[in-house]
Amino acid sequence: MNTRRATIADVARRAGVAPSTASVVFSGKTPSSAATRQRVLDAAAELGYTGPDPRAASLRLGRSGIVGVVFEEHLGTAFLDPVNTVMMDGLADGVSPLGAGLLLLRDDDNEGRLPTLTSAPLDAAVLVGCSGRLRDSLATVLRRGIPVVVIEGDAGDGVPQIDLDNREAQQQMARHLRSLGHERVATVTLPTDAARLRGFIAAGAEVTVGVTRDRLDGLRDVYPDAVAYAAAASSIDEGLAAGRVLLAGGAARPTAVIAQSDLLAAGVIRAAEEAGLRVPEDLSVTGFDGITVDGLAPYRLTTMAQPAADKGRAAGQAVAAMLGGEAAASFRFTCTFRAGNTTGPA
Repeated sequence: MNTRRATIADVARRAGVAPSTASVVFSGKTPSSAATRQRVLDAAAELGYTGPDPRAASLRLGRSGIVGVVFEEHLGTAFLDPVNTVMMDGLADGVSPLGAGLLLLRDDDNEGRLPTLTSAPLDAAVLVGCSGRLRDSLATVLRRGIPVVVIEGDAGDGVPQIDLDNREAQQQMARHLRSLGHERVATVTLPTDAARLRGFIAAGAEVTVGVTRDRLDGLRDVYPDAVAYAAAASSIDEGLAAGRVLLAGGAARPTAVIAQSDLLAAGVIRAAEEAGLRVPEDLSVTGFDGITVDGLAPYRLTTMAQPAADKGRAAGQAVAAMLGGEAAASFRFTCTFRAGNTTGPA
């Protein structure tokens, strides 16, 4: 039995066109007449030809056609947060001119079960900075000598960074609460380090996740003594658990809670409802991200909206520039205050 894979030359002969013409039909890089295109596609279908062998293209270009994207948490958990989904859409747009695919990786040791930053065939890597292991991941990529972009993380000199004004944005939200007369303010933060432990954050404690640290610093620029409680993830369940702890203080409970994500804020609102508190009459709650949280009605979160898709797109464009031999610049995005009905006078 002849198991040889059909080639573009075979398709061209069957269709009665030049190999270059058949190649153009599959690449789509230049237009061809509808009749010619159909003749080539019919010939390809008869021969079982589905397109150029990607392995040959990889060898010819010296590339794998893969851009690695590194998350810390379990990937199923990561994509429960709409911010990551929207950001990945933007990243896919940004690398689309390369014809590259995205490979999602975790930055922890998975005992060899999955591809890693060390073993995966990558042309470039994008590190998502909400990770306590960012520095270790960055060192791994730099040792491999492949281009790398960091989204919201301190990568040092020479590495393009796609950043967000986290500190200034949280300052703005804290000033909003100050203008409403709130004095007893608490915050539910994103994870503070790679261990992702829940609990109160002591004054002066080290916070190794840059996004968490910057947002916490922004709050404490306005409320230096604000109580801070770390969640283990950005999720409604984690916000609910944190809210139960923060609202258990009776008369000493906060009159406002600043959550570092909209999902955490939704959980805090559920905890307030459990405790018989009205939002915003008894408790003001704010979020961060500007996403749509299912099931939150009749509440509309007061939040800081971030351009998640633009962040991802900028990272993808930086990767494309570096793989094209061009310099890639860092970029800093700005959040927008969005008033809802979850904040009111103290």
